[in-house]
Amino acid sequence: MKFFTYTSALAIAAAGVMAAGAANAQSRDQIRVVGSSTVFPYSQAASEEFAASTGGSAPIVESTGTGGGMRIFCEGVGPQTADITGASRAMTASEWELCQSNGVTDITEVQIGSDGLSLALSVEGADLDLTKAQIFQALASEVEVDGEIVANPYTNWSQIDSSLPDVEIVVLGPPPTSGTRDAFVELVMHEGCNEFETIAALEDANEDRWDEVCSRMRQDGPFIEAGENDNLIVQRLQQDPNALGIFGYSFLYENQDTLKAATVDGVAPTFDTIADGSYAVSRPLFFYVKNAHRGVIPGLAEFVELYTSEDVMGPNGLLSERGMVPLPEARRTEVRDAAVNGTGFTRYGG
Repeated sequence: MKFFTYTSALAIAAAGVMAAGAANAQSRDQIRVVGSSTVFPYSQAASEEFAASTGGSAPIVESTGTGGGMRIFCEGVGPQTADITGASRAMTASEWELCQSNGVTDITEVQIGSDGLSLALSVEGADLDLTKAQIFQALASEVEVDGEIVANPYTNWSQIDSSLPDVEIVVLGPPPTSGTRDAFVELVMHEGCNEFETIAALEDANEDRWDEVCSRMRQDGPFIEAGENDNLIVQRLQQDPNALGIFGYSFLYENQDTLKAATVDGVAPTFDTIADGSYAVSRPLFFYVKNAHRGVIPGLAEFVELYTSEDVMGPNGLLSERGMVPLPEARRTEVRDAAVNGTGFTRYGG
């Protein structure tokens, strides 16, 4: 893959900073990126490419979670504060207000693409169309049975619904340290658990207990923490046609000769259904730029330009290679123009 080089632009920017803004700029010479653990690998990849392209220091990328990243980003303006935060959801009104109250008033929102998680199985396995409620019943440590919350009794899919195959529940998924696990819990388990009246009532009555019931995966055998190596999951799926695996859509796409997707609420994951949100286990991903830092923190504008380039954010770019579903071409152009030009974020009146 061929990337354009920013060395000259970076040198010019750095020279300008040294001549006319030395006090702030010289207190930090590396870009600082915080935020979502899901966006982290994409920002890290862009950081590494930026260093390779410029010969300069790679931006520092920290995985703080979306909410944590927003709090750090909104602390204020100045070299002691972060320049960019990644987010697995859009900035909320309360986060916008926090930024405003701390003087972070000029922000650019950049949607980098969409993230889709797949439930995959061998092409030799039975076709599966699952609801989020059924997935929750299969994988949660505790479930609702006859209005009571009990330890999960289900061992076969047919015990959950007679229309499902009468085969053992075996699902291989990511460990708790994985952003994929976080996304799966948020997008599937949390939504699925609220289909059950007794569990849903806990969200208002006892939110900690609700979070425990809705987030905790079972540890009695049907759910297997398979680590971060997706190749091992594929090998297991090829050996056991009844097993399912959880991973990013791009990995399913690369192995479609041996794997297929279980549909969720009747929709299969594809680049199109993930991009338009019709596949129910997908979400847009973002990063936010503190525009007051452009021209002050060396290389920030050039890093944003690289991050949003076709070579990084496009269909055959660095992020797609890591599982990102790219935006449609017209939307990429719109996002890139806003990112490069520092167009202000206006959803909440900015």
